[in-house]
Amino acid sequence: MASWQDIEKDAAEFAAKVRARFEAGTNKTLATVRHDGSPRISGTEAKFEGGEITFGVMGGSMKLLDVRRDPRIAMHSPTLEPPAEHPETWPGDAKLAGLAVEVPPPSDTPFAGSGFFRIDIREAVLTYVGDTADHLVIETWHEGRGYERRTRK
Repeated sequence: MASWQDIEKDAAEFAAKVRARFEAGTNKTLATVRHDGSPRISGTEAKFEGGEITFGVMGGSMKLLDVRRDPRIAMHSPTLEPPAEHPETWPGDAKLAGLAVEVPPPSDTPFAGSGFFRIDIREAVLTYVGDTADHLVIETWHEGRGYERRTRK
């Protein structure tokens, strides 16, 4: 598994764009796996610090139970709409997938029973409209393969 810092070292420009998408707003979407194997999506907050991306989950929540039982997760950046007149100026959206690894809570946390996690990243994806708005650009980083860029019409 990779830390955020590993992606920054391997593909710095790509990592900066992905991070900017995640930092464009407070609320991210977290996908977890329910006990029956079906997906659950929930709002969450996340932050980049110390070469990692981390997030917290309130104690007693279903997503905390999900993540402790099955650590596979995906996280989507805040959604920004492409400008109708100039979609090529849209910064795109970003996604991460990997495993949630529980870490000690911050010393200043006011929420007893909460869970705190870092993401061991298997995949990072950035999707946006090309310079001529007739195609999508998909930039990815995968564990074991590194950075790739492709387009799709």
